[in-house]
This record gives sequence, C-alpha cells and structure tokens, in this order.
Amino acid sequence: MLDTYWWGRVDRISPEAPVPVVAIDHNEYRLGGAANVALNLSSLGAQVFMMSVTGTDEDGLLLEIMMKEKGINTDGVYKSDGRITTNKIRIISRNQQMMRLDKEIATDLTKADEQKFIDRVKEQLGAEQPKLLIFEDYNKGVLTAEVISKIITYCKAHNIITTVDPKRKNFFAYKGVDVFKPNLKEAYEALNIIDTKVNQANLETIHELLKEQLHHRVSYITLSEKGVFYQEENEAEIVPAHIRNVADVSGAGDTVIAVASLVYAATKDKKMMAEISNLAGGLVCEEVGTVAISKEKLLAECEELPG
Repeated sequence: MLDTYWWGRVDRISPEAPVPVVAIDHNEYRLGGAANVALNLSSLGAQVFMMSVTGTDEDGLLLEIMMKEKGINTDGVYKSDGRITTNKIRIISRNQQMMRLDKEIATDLTKADEQKFIDRVKEQLGAEQPKLLIFEDYNKGVLTAEVISKIITYCKAHNIITTVDPKRKNFFAYKGVDVFKPNLKEAYEALNIIDTKVNQANLETIHELLKEQLHHRVSYITLSEKGVFYQEENEAEIVPAHIRNVADVSGAGDTVIAVASLVYAATKDKKMMAEISNLAGGLVCEEVGTVAISKEKLLAECEELPG
C-alpha cells in the first residue's frame, strides 16, 4: 500500500464546523504495508521480490516506481482492473496525526484474479527460488484462504521457509507455516481468551492452543510495551522491551516481521530472532511515520545486547 503524508500547521478552527483547519505545507509518499516489509528487508541487504495485487491506477504506478528505486523487484505484482491501490493518507501537524483517510478496496479477490495471482506467485517463486516467503496480511482481500493454502503447499514442497504476520479474518488459514507472528490482542481474540495476564504460563498455553490448529513450528507473539514471546516445542522465553522515546508506532509491526523472518531464515536461532527484531521494532518507533530500519543503527544496538 502507499502511505501518503500531508504535513501542515494548525492556526485556527474552521468556521464551518468545530474542526481544525490544517494549512498543508508539503506532501510525502512512503512505501507502506507489505511494501514497507520489503523495504525493511532491502535496507538490511536482502534481495527482495514483492508479490501482491494493485490497481492499474496512478497510486499503483507510483508504488511500483518507488519500490524499484529501493531495489525491490516488482515482477510478481499483479495489476487488476477491478481493484484500486490502497492509499492511506495521513494529515499531520506538529508531529501529531490529525486524521487518516483510507482509499482502498478490501473485498476478496475475484476467483479469476485469485487464480491469476496464485499463478503469478508460483511463477515468481519458481524463477527466483528464494529461501524465505513472508505473508504480510492486512485483511485487504489479497491473501484469501485459497491463496494462503496453495502458496504454503508450494513452499513446503520446495523447501521455502514461510513466516506470517496474520490478521483475524484468515487467522487459522496459515496451517503449517514455520513462524506465526500475531500480536497478543489478535491471539486472545482468535482463541477467545479472557484472562489477559501476560506471563510465561499463559503465553505457553496460547502457543499450545495455536499449535493444535496451525501445526506450525514457532510462535512469535509481540506484547507491545512488554516485549515479545517466542516458543518452539519446550524452548520458550519472554524478551522484555527496551525503553524508548516513542514518537509513532506506525510500521513497527512491519519492521518486526521483516527482521524476525530474516534472522530466522539465516540462523534458525529463535532467541536471536526475538532479541534483534524486538530491538528493531523499538528503534523505528522513535521516528514519525513508517520508516525502514537502519542497518547501522540496528547493528550498533545489537552490540549492546548481553551475550
């Protein structure tokens, strides 16, 4: 999706309604959604290929140009005449978000578009033979249950690691993925859990309940200001968050899944995955708007970690 920022200043209240009048100074465009995940991966030195569905509109063209400028391959992006490109427009004054306007179609892909997209993804995976595929779900209708199932099956057959940042609609469709990364609220809602105490015992119970339905390998649950939790079989740990001057949480989840997936694919070390991605998510919260993680800053922070 495209992230658009309208930066301005507020000096008065509108005479037409009790709302602030924002005098726009300038516009800014950034890669958002799954494109922000790709940008984070590219910023860390990975070779990245985007596979998604956009419209044939100007926003889609701009998004494609911006991705190519950042070294992201867009051959896997399918353009549909029946869709519009998601554009989230944020109006900001004095580093405070005043309003957000969403331009999008969030209904599921038509069966025709769904099959064309599956074919495009398989073609791209076959041509590039990647080590890792990240499912970044925003409930925008692209990752349908059919798309998810067919692509996970393909990845398993070709030894491609799969990780997912899920949303509620198709939460339990990601059966057999390697790393399943919900946030705690999403996990509670999906499992209909009322007890919200954040402790090791409760989180291990969540892992077991998820595993009963998903048969995945690793649970990686983000706990907001309390840090992150990971578990694979009997190896489980809560990694506390680091104190930050939080300016904006936009895009933090994108950074966490990108860094966690990359570290896991490179090392299979769950603790290292959790430690480094936990740091990365905190770092980007110090910036306003969606920004990619800086490799230099992240490495500097990693050097301060014990061990």
